[in-house]
Amino acid sequence: MFSSQTTAAANAKPAPIPSTTLFISGLNKRTTSEKLNEEASKFGEVVHARVVTDRSSGYSKGFGFVKYATIAQAEQGIKGLDAQFLDGWVIFAEFARSRTPPGYLASTEKNTHQAEMD
Repeated sequence: MFSSQTTAAANAKPAPIPSTTLFISGLNKRTTSEKLNEEASKFGEVVHARVVTDRSSGYSKGFGFVKYATIAQAEQGIKGLDAQFLDGWVIFAEFARSRTPPGYLASTEKNTHQAEMD
């Protein structure tokens, strides 16, 4: 039998690799890219800040990205932004994770399975 700890460890995502880009979650739907840039700039040189918005309403989807000039500044951004209030909501900051292209994992598993059958 699996214990709940073993199952949790197996389902845990790997730690994100430090980068200059942060993923910011927990944003208020009225938070703008300009406001996110203003707050993030308190902790280093922001190259770009973007709140992801809904196409039809124009409101925030609740998350965004901040790109700093250096990894050290990004680390300061995490320390300064994580678990802080922005527009009345508690936000969370972490290093952004790279995305796997849609269908990539499935096709890789399919090829592995096919090779095993041959």
